[in-house]
Amino acid sequence: CTDLSLSSYTTELLEIQADNPTVHVLFVPGNPGVVSFYKEFVESLYGSLGGTASITAIGHIAHTKKNWEQGQLFSLQQQINHKVDFLSQELQETKVPIVLVGHSIGAYITMEMLKRKLQVIYFIGLYPFIMVNPQSKKQANIAKVSRSSILSCLMSLMVASIGLLPKWLSQYIVVQYIGNSSWSTSAVETARGHLLKYHLFRNMLYMAMTEFKEFSQAPDWEFMKKNQRKMTFLFGDDDHWGPLQVYEEVAKQVPDMALMIEREGLSHSFCCTEAGSIWVARHVASLIKIQTSSSASAADDGKLSQIA
Repeated sequence: CTDLSLSSYTTELLEIQADNPTVHVLFVPGNPGVVSFYKEFVESLYGSLGGTASITAIGHIAHTKKNWEQGQLFSLQQQINHKVDFLSQELQETKVPIVLVGHSIGAYITMEMLKRKLQVIYFIGLYPFIMVNPQSKKQANIAKVSRSSILSCLMSLMVASIGLLPKWLSQYIVVQYIGNSSWSTSAVETARGHLLKYHLFRNMLYMAMTEFKEFSQAPDWEFMKKNQRKMTFLFGDDDHWGPLQVYEEVAKQVPDMALMIEREGLSHSFCCTEAGSIWVARHVASLIKIQTSSSASAADDGKLSQIA
């Protein structure tokens, strides 16, 4: 990971630069926006694309190991603006097509980015969180805690206190109560080193609160319909953040959008297991290859018509 000063905020990036890239993939994580969770996924995606793509994963403001922003809280809209600023300031001179990939709430963020940037040729949403799931007790509990500043502070203090415990004990708690035994060693270490921080956990909850507020309104179906050829979603068959009823609603509202359901037994936090990172990376790579080849064919047809 590297640190970048963007719009006066310290931003964590996870990057792999290709020598002669044909596409640039910009990846936006879910909440928490800790790019270290996606290290195996980014490496697998780079390999699956044969080293032909540069890949950048950008973290959320204040979702960092160090409290760079001195306890400030950042909303969903501020995180969206932050990612748009990155596109405008850091990728403005990019000569190759840009593909946006977002996970969970990152899928919503990248859709908002797509609205503002014409040079983006494609968008891939992974296990997307774009609507509230009224049947999810977990979502309801998170919404309740996030709406209360007192409960949010108490929860963040409790989590931060776990980070003060001996390493072996905090790792055990992470595996038992945050992740599970299938998590990779790097995912457990990232969770222990990042999530068990007061400023980060407090920002997670604050961002979640603004997410639930944003989703009190229906998704922008009209935008999706107009851009359905440039968009696709991957849903999980057992995912309370992007359940199958959301898949069915998207299919109903935007019938020509390419949608897929993952039935490999992966979880919403696919990036925390080696198998999940590899499978999803291969899926994303196949979509990018299809999209870039079709874009290249269309460009060639355009040149031929001009010559004719």
